[in-house]
Amino acid sequence: MRRFMTLLTTAVLTTLLVGSTGGWASASGERVPGGLLPGTAAWLADDSLGKVLPDPATATPSDVAAFFASLTGAQRQRLIEDHPTVVGNLDGVPVKVRYQANASAGEQVLAYDPRGRGLIARVVGDLENAARVSVIVPGSDIDISTFDRTARWAADLQEEAGEDTAVIAWAGYTTPSGIGLDLATGRLAEAGAERLTRFTEGLDVAGLPSPSLFCHSYGSVVCGLAASDTDARDIVVMGSPGMRADDVTALGTDAHVWAARSPDDWIGRVPHVEVLGLGHGADPASSDFGATVLPADDVSAHDAYFTPGTSTLTAFAAIADGER
Repeated sequence: MRRFMTLLTTAVLTTLLVGSTGGWASASGERVPGGLLPGTAAWLADDSLGKVLPDPATATPSDVAAFFASLTGAQRQRLIEDHPTVVGNLDGVPVKVRYQANASAGEQVLAYDPRGRGLIARVVGDLENAARVSVIVPGSDIDISTFDRTARWAADLQEEAGEDTAVIAWAGYTTPSGIGLDLATGRLAEAGAERLTRFTEGLDVAGLPSPSLFCHSYGSVVCGLAASDTDARDIVVMGSPGMRADDVTALGTDAHVWAARSPDDWIGRVPHVEVLGLGHGADPASSDFGATVLPADDVSAHDAYFTPGTSTLTAFAAIADGER
């Protein structure tokens, strides 16, 4: 019993810290935007094209792609103008159409949902013609107001990888905010994994290459839960609290799994445990896990894995452009 209580206490204390890169104010029970996208009622009621528009709640990305393939250019433009929120966030809509629908949120924005803390996905590079595609999945304390850091990581990775690679900064799920139980559990990661899976399906039906996922901190929990349901070519985790799997085999994926952890990353001092749903399990950077471990000795901190000039970013770029 004493050993059990020690493990439980360790899990609670350490996972309250996991992935925290922002403020230290207590926070828990982060609300995940649910229900229909803004504008869905008007979208479903629109019969101006003489076609039944796909229901955002039930249509698969393949259904959406087939519908948009059936439209004329003028019909697509009308939907962009009349229903930008739905068109801009619907996985399966062609890339260029999503860009147009989200133009008010910036250039090359693939998704923009202003509800709550906000969700956004932005592309660096030429996604439609890319030979390789990467998606960065960030950890805690990332939303529209703090998205610049993830966007910068995407820009640094794309510049290092080269022009044939497009990188998507995907702040497309509700992340834990501050210190709280959301960091200790998989609740937000489970919702994020569903969104990531659907997002990658949308890339697939658009005819894009299978992506490499770069997953930081709590984002690696998201990627671990999504692993078996995506067609990812690579899954790269860094500063990971765990992937909710005992080892690579338990992830149920054909993707090559890579892991990086700096000796200066505080997460290396946190025991990797999971007790009664608290904590995120085995350390992906450990030899027993089975991932290919990447160099990270010159990474200075938990949030510095994409720093230009580091051996880690060089290794990431080699994975992103298919050289590794």
